[in-house]
Amino acid sequence: MRLIVGTFVGVVLGFLIGVSFPTLSMTKDKQTGLSTQTALNDLSVKNSNSAHNASDTSKIWVPSNPRGAERLPPRIVRAESDLYLRRLWGNPKQDYLMSGSLLGNTADDLNIVPKYLVTFTVGYGQRKNIDAAVKKFSENFTVVLFHYDGRTTEWEEFEWSKKAIHISIRKQTKWWYAKRFLHPDIVARYDYIFIWDEDLGVEHFNAEEYIKLVRKHGLEISQPALVNEGINWPMTKRISDREVHKEAEEGPSWCTDSHIPPCAEFVEIMAPVFSRDAWRCVWHMIQNDLVHGWGLDFALRKCVEPAHEMIGVVDAQWIVHQYIPSLTNQGESENGKAQVMLRCEKEWKMFQDRFANAENAYYQSMRINPSNSSKPH
Repeated sequence: MRLIVGTFVGVVLGFLIGVSFPTLSMTKDKQTGLSTQTALNDLSVKNSNSAHNASDTSKIWVPSNPRGAERLPPRIVRAESDLYLRRLWGNPKQDYLMSGSLLGNTADDLNIVPKYLVTFTVGYGQRKNIDAAVKKFSENFTVVLFHYDGRTTEWEEFEWSKKAIHISIRKQTKWWYAKRFLHPDIVARYDYIFIWDEDLGVEHFNAEEYIKLVRKHGLEISQPALVNEGINWPMTKRISDREVHKEAEEGPSWCTDSHIPPCAEFVEIMAPVFSRDAWRCVWHMIQNDLVHGWGLDFALRKCVEPAHEMIGVVDAQWIVHQYIPSLTNQGESENGKAQVMLRCEKEWKMFQDRFANAENAYYQSMRINPSNSSKPH
């Protein structure tokens, strides 16, 4: 009897469920408006996509990688480089850092890993002056010579030249070279970057001592003081009883405001020294087509904050600007004035206008009143 009753109940329940299921499958869900069949179809598509995605797991896409390197595994990406010279033989050691990324160990290739970079834009005629200058920089410096006269092999008369990096392109300026060969990602290993002219007297200068003072006074942009007669800018004139100064002793007669360039927040473009972070900003400010750099010195303050504290002149380490013309005689004269100098003046005006226009465009786009902002002079 129990068996019969149980069988009968099972048959009845099965019949009722079988009758109700087709009706349920065609009934729209009140909340979503989708039929159960549609939901089942969607689920089938999702499963298909999941299967397709599973087959693509070998394809790498990392949005946080540098632009263009998204398809690479992060641990192989090297977004920065350096100017260290490597051996062509030996075992290129590689160590895993705690972060998990790989970094080439330079110990096998270099006895000393340079921490600073110094560049000179040179002609062979100034080799004795450059020889004296380079000897003021220790082995902690990578030395780069930008040759504007095409003569490079002759420099091998100096022992240090064999370890220097020589880049030769005729009749270009140091800012042209800097824009093209000193990208911030290339010089990222160096704490400070010196970008110097070739006609500097360095008898009273020591690079290591200079770095100590720059660190001590928190200077992100700096230069050695000058002791020349007839100095162009009072801000760069040496003050004998100081280690560092950040504004000129002579002020009001030269500046509308003694706290802005050229009486503060100012160094000249002949012998500037930049921290790694400051250079990253300055490099982006250098214009590709304005090769002389005139006007840059008035705008450098835009790259550090507070500029009044982070830009200064180092008095305890001073130099002499010898004013030796190198490329100024290029081109024909116009009304008795060298073409190069005429271009310098035009570039200064163009840079001023570009910077002012760029700032104004930004303020307008942000609906900001720029009345309290200062434009480069």
